Amino acid sequence: MRRIPVGATAAIAVAGGYAALYRLGQTWGATRQERRRALAGDELLPDARAFTTHAITIAAPARHVWPWLVQMGWGRAGWYTYRWVDRLLFPANGPSANQILPEHQRLQAGDQIPDGPPAADCWFTVERLEPDRLLVLRSTRHLPASWRQRGLAMEWIWSWHLSEPAPGCTRLIQRNRMRLDPPWFERAFLDTIVPADFVMARSHLRGLQRRAEASTAQPIPAQPGEIPAEVLC
Repeated sequence: MRRIPVGATAAIAVAGGYAALYRLGQTWGATRQERRRALAGDELLPDARAFTTHAITIAAPARHVWPWLVQMGWGRAGWYTYRWVDRLLFPANGPSANQILPEHQRLQAGDQIPDGPPAADCWFTVERLEPDRLLVLRSTRHLPASWRQRGLAMEWIWSWHLSEPAPGCTRLIQRNRMRLDPPWFERAFLDTIVPADFVMARSHLRGLQRRAEASTAQPIPAQPGEIPAEVLC
């Protein structure tokens, strides 16, 4: 039997690992049904050419999860990613918040959420907001101004969808829809960012999960018929 050269074996392993990371970057945590489901906000970018759907189950009612979502952003509560990710990508922003910030709890459609320091001129706009249920952000300014001036463009719809399959238990779906131009930039961007989103999305959702579940230890009056989260999740 002919032996496969070591270099070819290594190349196959690298290609397989990259393919696995790319797939996880598109789908981590989400079921097939969740990935295929049409969600609010999809219609805002019908001609999107890149998609990811991630999900996590949180042992807390949606009303405990929501305050963490609405305070996200640069110069606000951060993105709840791993600290090393914060240091790498958001060094001037400091660590993500571990508590609810009352000054960032008022959010409504049309508001801007910073995506970097003022000099970067980057932000998201709140497109749709339904407390305890839905947050949809849009950005055409995620890329630094210097990139946009060179003709590079990106439109991004970033959404979070909350549901309670059982009282006190939240299923959170996060979806990204993107379109980039020109085509060579889109290919280069996606080849890099989609595999990395396995780390980014997972750290973001797990950070959100950890904070929301910890907040259930703080007494919030139960709604009629609500079952404690620890019983069901």
